Amino acid sequence: MNKTLSFCIAALFLALPATVAASEEPELPRMYFADTVSGQPFAKDPTVVRFQDRYWLYYSLRSYPGKPTRGWNIGIATSDNLVDWEKVGELTNTGEAERNGFAAPNAIVLDGKIHLFYQSYGNGPRDAICHAWSEDGVNFTRNPTNPIFRPTGDWNNGRAIDASVIEHEGRLLLYWATRDPGHKIQMQGVSAAPIDSDFTREQWTQLNPDGPILKPELPWETRCIEAAAPVRQDGRLYMFYGGGYNNDPQQVGVAVSDDGIEFTRLFDEPLLPNGPPGSWNSSESGHPFLFRDEDGQDYLFYQGNNDGGRTWYLSVVPIDWEDGLPVLAPEKLPPR
Repeated sequence: MNKTLSFCIAALFLALPATVAASEEPELPRMYFADTVSGQPFAKDPTVVRFQDRYWLYYSLRSYPGKPTRGWNIGIATSDNLVDWEKVGELTNTGEAERNGFAAPNAIVLDGKIHLFYQSYGNGPRDAICHAWSEDGVNFTRNPTNPIFRPTGDWNNGRAIDASVIEHEGRLLLYWATRDPGHKIQMQGVSAAPIDSDFTREQWTQLNPDGPILKPELPWETRCIEAAAPVRQDGRLYMFYGGGYNNDPQQVGVAVSDDGIEFTRLFDEPLLPNGPPGSWNSSESGHPFLFRDEDGQDYLFYQGNNDGGRTWYLSVVPIDWEDGLPVLAPEKLPPR
């Protein structure tokens, strides 16, 4: 049996619950988090950091009637074990860039502060990447030059969403998704700023001016690659990514790079597929985020649902590495 097939089997039989009979309740994962402030379970686009002796989870919240913040915004939760989360706050609209909403956070701790990179929302091809920072995890100061980045080039439509950052060789690499000029194909790009900069707009250089660094090519990726989740392992940069638009289903694939720009896929099939009929994530397993804890253990956070996107939950599966390849290790989660 080849490694690609064996990893797919591991994903199906270890990370995801088994198919259940119609009369049974679906088995739920150890982490099964959603925000119920709207009256319906909903949380998307997870990102996690460890800060001030706690774990912090930031996630997207959609708009709903009576919501004090216009459009989508970002929720905040904390945990002491990475699986049981308690909501502690929300970010509200600040500045013109966030006027119609904001979402899809990505967090990193630098110099004792949480830096949050996220997208404006509700502006179509004018959506772009924004930046803010916090000294307490809840109250954020916005970058005065927001939005800090949108791509150029005739191969894209000027939109940038799904920010994700990693420190690499003295720079902060910013991964983002954009679409082709026809607004149909979602693709991946990357920019960089000096790690000791203030990450204002003028600090960013687009590293792929002539085309995407990764675009959908495999059947399961349909017309979309988004939500890059980079991690450094054995001197190489690995990118976990969402293939397929929401509920296509979106599933999680992996690519690898030596320079952070040129990527090669590790597998022809998703590492983390959507669940079988009857499971909690039968509609998708998507929008990954890779968190490395202080002990070196990696955790893959992702979103899922089983109703075509009416509700959304967040979950997590630990990741191990074997011969340069990521392996799902759900047995490493803490017990209930």
